Amino acid sequence: MGTDKSIQDYYPEDYAWCYGCGRLNEEGLHFKTRWQGEQTVTVYTPRPEHSAIPGFVYGGLLASLIDCHGTGSASMALHRKNGQEIGDGTEPPRFVTASLKVDFMKPTPQDVPLNAIGTIEEIHPKKWKIHTEVFAGDICCAKGEVVAAVMPASFIQS
Repeated sequence: MGTDKSIQDYYPEDYAWCYGCGRLNEEGLHFKTRWQGEQTVTVYTPRPEHSAIPGFVYGGLLASLIDCHGTGSASMALHRKNGQEIGDGTEPPRFVTASLKVDFMKPTPQDVPLNAIGTIEEIHPKKWKIHTEVFAGDICCAKGEVVAAVMPASFIQS
């Protein structure tokens, strides 16, 4: 069962500025990652400016979607492992991308909502691997893998 709460809605203001998923970045994409059972989901409809050629989505958008979906999924997984849930009043951990791999499977049609579905694998107490498939309707357009690492304290500016 899914939830309407996204992890990005609860990132502290110090690090809610990411172009892909930061709620405070007015020009950003505003990706939102949620639980769907034991998997994670981010749904996003590309805008007209996200085209590669008429009718098809730019691959960089898909890479950004997989990237932010991965770090958001890792945050949710560690938060849950720590006995917390989205929106329970505790600050979720923040992750950064240690590696990103994307395989483009099929051309991605423009005016179709994209569903990024993630499967989470813990590989270290501070590193998680997220396997993501991006669908446009029933078509798997891209597959990706993110290794996400707990964000170092040095990333937060005082």
